[in-house]
Amino acid sequence: MVWASVICGIAGLILAIVAELVFPLACNPCTAVFVGLVAGVLAGVFDKPPTSGDSAGKGAAAGAIANVGSLIGQMIGAVVNVLMVGPAGASRIAEEFGLPATTGPGTDVGYYLGAFGGACLCALVGVALGAGLGALGGVIWYQIGGQKQQPPTDYSYDQY
Repeated sequence: MVWASVICGIAGLILAIVAELVFPLACNPCTAVFVGLVAGVLAGVFDKPPTSGDSAGKGAAAGAIANVGSLIGQMIGAVVNVLMVGPAGASRIAEEFGLPATTGPGTDVGYYLGAFGGACLCALVGVALGAGLGALGGVIWYQIGGQKQQPPTDYSYDQY
């Protein structure tokens, strides 16, 4: 589970930065789905849990931990995006869509709070989504390859 989390966390970090720069807030749930599912499958491949329930649990943990990398990437991407666009750029974009756009100190603060608050909220939803899809990835791994593995042969009788 650790290796699956590290590998997918690094991939999620890179994907989230790119997605946040290309289209803020819209592509990051997609990266959470991808990262969570792959982390769940990889957790099964690396750990080889003996039951479907264990596989789902390891996949959920790996998906959630890997999406913390996406969360960090989304925060980095949000900072870069806010610095590139800024409140004036957001006003110009709003005017292009026919929306009323005002500028001033209050709207600048609102822009920064909205940009960072929205990124934080989407990132937290991404972690929860990654955990759920990590569990699904773990179950998928178990259905495809986990049932074919040999049962554990460690019969310890420590309770006697």
